[in-house]
Amino acid sequence: MKRGKLIVFSGPSGVGKHTILSKIINRKDLNLAYSISMTTRKKREGEVNGVDYYFVNDEEFKKAILNNELIEWAEFVGNKYGTPRTIVEKLRDEGKNVILEIEVVGALKVLDLYKNDDLISIFLLPPSIDELKKRLLKRNTETLETIKKRIQKATHEITIKDYYQYNIINDNPDHAANQLAEIILNEIKQS
Repeated sequence: MKRGKLIVFSGPSGVGKHTILSKIINRKDLNLAYSISMTTRKKREGEVNGVDYYFVNDEEFKKAILNNELIEWAEFVGNKYGTPRTIVEKLRDEGKNVILEIEVVGALKVLDLYKNDDLISIFLLPPSIDELKKRLLKRNTETLETIKKRIQKATHEITIKDYYQYNIINDNPDHAANQLAEIILNEIKQS
């Protein structure tokens, strides 16, 4: 069985990564497996542990770091996020193309760690910073101060989009999802 690819799908918080990914995750021709991140942030309404994230406390997260159980991890707005190594490697060994929907700091670590591996890197951009701010406000899940921090961070993150193989502008979720699927299919065919 052929080992699956590692797909880094990244972009600023609120850009629509989850929305775009949810439109293609079940496509059989892509053979995707979603990598569930570990986080110390509080669970939002409707989120399920082990489905949306692995919700852990600070102590459990620190233990995972010390035991080298995470491919990458980053702290963002007071919360930690990381990608469990064993789950990703197991899925790839099963032939699945594992997609990491992660923040930019963590993505850069993965890009460096897996640079000589079967890696696809895709950066999702908002149409504009103003549009990103509207999306974050519409979520209605965070304080204005947190949104302000996210916008400041996004402004910086967008400047490093060229570290990725591909950039997609999310001006229309269906169109962006189609672009993402096309990129993945083309990369699969090339290998």
